[in-house]
Amino acid sequence: MSNTATKLTKSDFETDQEVRWCPGCGDYSVLAAVQKLLPSLNIPREQLVFVSGIGCSSRFPYYMNTYGFHTIHGRAPAVATGVKVTNPALSVWVITGDGDALSIGGNHFIHLLRRNVDLNILLFNNRIYGLTKGQYSPTSEVGKVTKSTPMGSADFPLNPILVALGAQGTFIARAVDRDAAQLADVLTQAAAHKGTSFVEIYQNCNIFNDGAFDYVAERANRSETQLQLLHGKPLIFGKERNKGLAIGVDAQAKIVNFAGGESEALSAGIAVYDKHNANLANILARLDYPEFPVPMGVFFQSERTSFNDALDEQRNSALRTRPLTGSVDDNLRELFQAGDTWVVS
Repeated sequence: MSNTATKLTKSDFETDQEVRWCPGCGDYSVLAAVQKLLPSLNIPREQLVFVSGIGCSSRFPYYMNTYGFHTIHGRAPAVATGVKVTNPALSVWVITGDGDALSIGGNHFIHLLRRNVDLNILLFNNRIYGLTKGQYSPTSEVGKVTKSTPMGSADFPLNPILVALGAQGTFIARAVDRDAAQLADVLTQAAAHKGTSFVEIYQNCNIFNDGAFDYVAERANRSETQLQLLHGKPLIFGKERNKGLAIGVDAQAKIVNFAGGESEALSAGIAVYDKHNANLANILARLDYPEFPVPMGVFFQSERTSFNDALDEQRNSALRTRPLTGSVDDNLRELFQAGDTWVVS
């Protein structure tokens, strides 16, 4: 990544556009977190691109003093892939919502993760369709009463983390809009990852689904309702740090009380978190609140060749085998006329 001649600040990434989200929307917190993060990456604004689909979150590119695309519903991953493959030097960010990414855009979403394109996905999950005024979304809970489900949703919700794990994503994490320190840490790790980084962000829609994540977002609740995923550390939670998660031989999780402290946790059989263990990530992603606390942080991270690196190698290999000669027009003409051709008279 290039160093800028002048150190950028958060204000350098703010635009003169009026931020038009509802007062109190969680999107403001995510916008501020990203604008605060970017100066630390030392990437010139001209090398940053934000790509969005359709939804409240998809206004994001207008509020970033970088390049950006406001694309069509669910297709941001396809556009972002084209941007990154065409110019691998760019730092590309996909901004999407639970409806945009997991409904009409579900196919694009899973294949972006599978391909491992070197870019970042931020999925704002508010469990509702906010822009279209309050219909239930793919992540809305069973029984959710909305304008489109007046008797309660009969759909079983998608779990974005499990979808990402199933698509074999190489960086999968979760944060909440109101926990600035946690969000900043997760975004920093996501930005440093080589390959597709995916971050689900619990985001409050205070108009159509207010308080959906209060149980995990409110500062007073976090110690009891959040399970922080810290690589190499025991899975401990609680105000007194005296509760933890043990994983049995049947791969089932259970809560264990102990005296407190890391050494006591290990003696009590509390599991030590390993972000490279996909099986453990799957177990944690399936934990249901309120029986269990909500895991937050990096669920899984692995190294795999990125899609754009693989394409670069193919291109370089082809050029070594058959170097280009002549003009671009000559090369294109030769390509189009190569192989099997038919003449229709």
